[in-house]
Amino acid sequence: MPHIAVLSVNHQLAPVEIREKVAFAQNELSSSVSKLLSIPGILSCVVLSTCNRSELYVASESSNIEEVLGQYLANTHGINYKKLSQYLSYFENDGAINHICNVAAGLDSMVLGEPQIFGQLKDAYQFSKEHKALDKTLEKLFQHAFTTAKKVRTDTKIGASPVSVAYCAVKLSEKIFTNLADQTVLLIGAGEMIELSAQHLKQKGVSKMIVANRTIENAQTIALAYEAEAINLKQLSEHLHRADIVISSTAAPVPILGKGLIETVLVQRKHQPMLLLDLAIPRDIEPEAGKLDDVFLYTVDDLQQVVENNLEGRKQEKIAAQEIIKKQNIEFKVWLDNIPNEEIIKQYRQHAMNLKDDAVKGAIKKLSSGADADAVIQELADQLTNKLLHAPFKNIKQTPNINLEQCKSCIPKPSTKPIKANNS
Repeated sequence: MPHIAVLSVNHQLAPVEIREKVAFAQNELSSSVSKLLSIPGILSCVVLSTCNRSELYVASESSNIEEVLGQYLANTHGINYKKLSQYLSYFENDGAINHICNVAAGLDSMVLGEPQIFGQLKDAYQFSKEHKALDKTLEKLFQHAFTTAKKVRTDTKIGASPVSVAYCAVKLSEKIFTNLADQTVLLIGAGEMIELSAQHLKQKGVSKMIVANRTIENAQTIALAYEAEAINLKQLSEHLHRADIVISSTAAPVPILGKGLIETVLVQRKHQPMLLLDLAIPRDIEPEAGKLDDVFLYTVDDLQQVVENNLEGRKQEKIAAQEIIKKQNIEFKVWLDNIPNEEIIKQYRQHAMNLKDDAVKGAIKKLSSGADADAVIQELADQLTNKLLHAPFKNIKQTPNINLEQCKSCIPKPSTKPIKANNS
């Protein structure tokens, strides 16, 4: 039976400078999944990559899958495996099942109970499904994780208070600027993180927002919803000086805001302070920019303390959520344990169908030659019955007495239904 394994690089062990090195770019995801699937012993896979984690989910027959996955991750991103190994978390079978449920429910997130990871995990699953990278085991595992996460959301208050990375970014902005409503905010990107940021900023009374994105239509969609201005990413250098606060979350493989550009902008602003919130992995803003006077630069990791201050209510709910996961996992493990039984049934069914096809071909041939139909049918029934019973009878004879009760349970009970009289 294949076993389930998960290899994770996440915010609990790995700082942002490590996480950005192992992030999977969207345009490289297809080849990454194909390469992972081509490794001997790996039957199916899902690759998840977010700002806080890069994770590999696999169903495998390999005995050294932990090292195989670690080497794959290191080789894919051009990192020394030994240096990377200190940041790796590995889960197998029961541990892997528990981990994916915790991830789906937001219990393993930097922001406890945040809902965004559910959608990201679902997207990763859907991508593998579309690329034929799933087998029955992983398909069932992810469906189980999604069902469990929904139950956690329904039966607990883990997501009741507004605590997300975007929310905490806005909260941090309030600590730097006394009145957010007086500030101009530049939002770079057009994903869920940026839309959430726009939503929280609007609630704080911010009316001067600019949304910049490579695809102007996507920027306009968010801008229209929150009465903001939309610009193309190419216009960034023309408008950056207007921004008191910059919140950036794109999928760019390299920084889009360099130290040099920000130095120029500070001169234009006459050195009025700028708050730069880099919520992207890989990072959107060169870390060196944080050394400039009048610049406050924060990454997702820097938001951890703000997050902690807003999580007390959710920590109590986490206990109830983990109890739900524990109970749900019992049902999944029963299904998992039954996979070998289903495989035997499948093989025996195929064997029976092959015997039937051979017997029917022989009977048709005899009927075509003019043989007596009643005799052919009787012979067909006898031949098929004997062949189907041969293997079970042989196994029963070789079975120790202690296991015979299980054999007895396979014998169908006689029908108790009354036989209808034939009135014809």
